[in-house]
This record gives sequence, structure tokens and C-alpha cells, in this order.
Amino acid sequence: MIQSFRDLQVWQKSMQLTVAVYRLTRDFPREELYGLTSQIRRCAVSVPSNIAERQGRLSLGEFKQFLGIARGSNCELQTQLELAVALGYGTSEKISEAEGLSNEVGKMLYAFLESLNA
Repeated sequence: MIQSFRDLQVWQKSMQLTVAVYRLTRDFPREELYGLTSQIRRCAVSVPSNIAERQGRLSLGEFKQFLGIARGSNCELQTQLELAVALGYGTSEKISEAEGLSNEVGKMLYAFLESLNA
């Protein structure tokens, strides 16, 4: 039985994603500090934060709502990663790592939500 959000594989993987995004954005131009760097980091942090926040919720509906918010933040992150590629920010290795983790987290969130709807 899951005792904590820390036991959820999707939370663990989204934490890896957040660390990868922070490592990636360290190399972004300084003029992006309050632009894309800040936005992409906020999206990444939002994913595990919303998964964790569900722990304190009482109803299944609230739980699914926060998982949905995490899923939306992950989609927003994927868009911003594509923008970073288009602008030539970050190394291809770090971009690929973040994109791969984001795709994996997206699939995990989708499957988790589907299992709750079943």
C-alpha cells in the first residue's frame, strides 16, 4: 500500500525530470533568466508538486484534478522544450534527456488517471 507520494513511481520519475530541466536550463542565455528559463523550471516543478499535493486531498475527484494539473504542466513543459530546441538553447544530450523523461512521465500520468477512471 502506498503510504506517501514519495512511493509513487510517477512522482519519483517527475522529480528526475525536474532535476534534468534545472541542469538543462543552467546553460540557457542570461537574458532568458526571467523568461524561458523561469517558465520551464516552474512547469517542471509543478509536475511532482501537483502529484504530491494530491496526498492531502480527501476525494477521488480532487486527486484526479491534481493529476490532471500535473499532466497539463508536463504538456506545457514539452512545448517549452521544443521552443528551446528551436532557439538553439541547451545541449542536444540534455534536451533529449528532458524530453525522454517528460514523455515517460506523460505516459505514466495518463495510465494512472486511466486506472482511476476504471
